[in-house]
Amino acid sequence: MSFARLPRILRTASFCLAIVYAALFAASTIILGAIVYWTVLNSLEHQMATRIDAEVDLLQEEFKAEGLQELVSEIHERAAYFPALSYLVTDAQGKRLAGNLPSMPARVGWTGVEIEPASGGSLEQNFRVRTVSLGYGVRLAVGDDLGPIEEIQEAFLKALGWGLAPFVVLSLVGGILLGIAFLRRVDAITRTAEAIIGGDLHSRIPLRGTDDNLDRLSSTFNRMLDRIGDLMESLSQVSNDIAHALRTPLSRLQQKLEIAKANIGDDPETENSIDAAIGETHNILDTFSALLRIAQIEAGTRQAGFREIDLSKVFDTVADAYSAAAEEQGKTLGARIEHGLLCRGDRDLLTEMLASLLDNAIRHTPPGSDIEVTLADSGAGPVAAVADSGPGIPPEEREHVFRRFYRLKRNIAQSGSGLGLPLVATVADLHEIELRLEDNAPGLRIRMQFRNAASAKDAVHSVRTDSQSKYRSSFGGLESSAATPQAATR
Repeated sequence: MSFARLPRILRTASFCLAIVYAALFAASTIILGAIVYWTVLNSLEHQMATRIDAEVDLLQEEFKAEGLQELVSEIHERAAYFPALSYLVTDAQGKRLAGNLPSMPARVGWTGVEIEPASGGSLEQNFRVRTVSLGYGVRLAVGDDLGPIEEIQEAFLKALGWGLAPFVVLSLVGGILLGIAFLRRVDAITRTAEAIIGGDLHSRIPLRGTDDNLDRLSSTFNRMLDRIGDLMESLSQVSNDIAHALRTPLSRLQQKLEIAKANIGDDPETENSIDAAIGETHNILDTFSALLRIAQIEAGTRQAGFREIDLSKVFDTVADAYSAAAEEQGKTLGARIEHGLLCRGDRDLLTEMLASLLDNAIRHTPPGSDIEVTLADSGAGPVAAVADSGPGIPPEEREHVFRRFYRLKRNIAQSGSGLGLPLVATVADLHEIELRLEDNAPGLRIRMQFRNAASAKDAVHSVRTDSQSKYRSSFGGLESSAATPQAATR
C-alpha cells in the first residue's frame, strides 16, 4: 500500500516523528541489550571455565601425589559435595572408575555434552566438559551444567521483549494522539483558509493561548491577513474614488459634446467629429465599468453569496432576452435547454456570463449566421455551450482571448474594450466552470462544464430567483439583467 493510501492520521508529521523516535529508541535499546547480554554471557562462561579448570588442576595434583585410588575416592566425595559439577574417570581400557558423566568425550580438551533426560524427565541437559589425560591411559573429565546460563539467557531475552512491546504500543498510541492534536490545529488553519478563499475575508485562525509554535505561526498569519485586508480595503477605496472622480468629468464631457452637436447647425464634418468623440467617451465609460466589474468579482464576497439556483431557468431567460436582438440583426438564435438542472452559484453572475457570450456571438457574426445555446446533463454535471457559424477564432489566438484588453488581429479597428471574454473567464473561475474554445466548423463553440451541480430530483434546498443584481458598478449603477444585453468584445 502506498503512503498516500494510508489513513490521514498515519501521514501526519507528528506521528511520523513519534515513530522515528520510537524506532531510534528501540534500536538503541536493542544495541544496549545486546552489549549487556554478551557481557553477562561471557562473564558466566568465564566463571564456569575457571571453576572447571580449578577442579581439573586439583584432581591432577591428587592423582600425581596419591595415585589412582585416592583420585577415585576424591571424585566420589566431590561429586556428593558439588552436585552442579560432573566427573568421570576411566582407565586405559575405557572402563568407568568413578563419576556421574554418562560417557567420556572422545577427544581431550573442551567439548559440549548433551545428556538425555532420565525416565520421566522432559528436558535434556547440556554440559561444558574439559577432558585431560593423566597418564598410563587414565583420563579425567570434569563438566558443569549449562542450564543456569541458559535460564539467564532466556530470562534476559524475555525481559527485553516485554520491555520493548509496551514501549512500541505506547509510542504508536502517543503518535496517534499527537497526530490528532496536530490535525485539529491544521484543520483549523485549513478551514480559515477555505473561508477566506470563499469570500469571508474577516475569518481568522483561532488561537489556543499556549504560545507554542503553531500558536505563534497562527498569530503571524492572522496579522498578515489583517494587513492584506487593510490593503484590499485601501485599494478598493482608491478604485472607487478614481471611478467617482472620473465619472463626473466624463459625464460632463459627454453632455457638452451632445449639446455641441445640437447647436452646430448644418455642418456634417463637425457633427461626425462630435459623434466620434461621443463614441470614444462611451468606450471609456464601458471600459471602466468592465474593469470595475471584474475587480468586484475577483475581490468581492466571491462564493459567500452562493446558493442553489435553477440553471435551466437562467439559460431560458437569457436566451429569450437575446433572441429579439439577434433577429434585428438578421441572425437566428436557437436554444436546446434541458429543464430541471440545478447548480450552486450566483444567479446574477451566471446571467451576466451567458449574456456576455451571446452578445459577443451576435456582435462578431455576419448577418444570416446561426447562434445556438445548449444546456444538458453530462452525468458529471451540466454542460452548456454557445455556438455560432461566424468566422470563429484562429487556433493560435484562442489561448489569448481571455486576457484583458486582448483583441483579435482582425478586430483591431472595431469598437470595444477587449474585456468581454475576460469577464466571462472571471465568473467561470469563481464557479469552477471549465471553459473550452472549440471549432464549430464553421464558427466558434464555447463549451462550459459545470462541476458543482445537482439534478432537480435530488435538490433539497429551495431555489431563489432574485432578479435584482447585488453587484453594481461605480458608474451609474450598472446592473446585470437578462433583459438588458451587455456589451462584450473578443
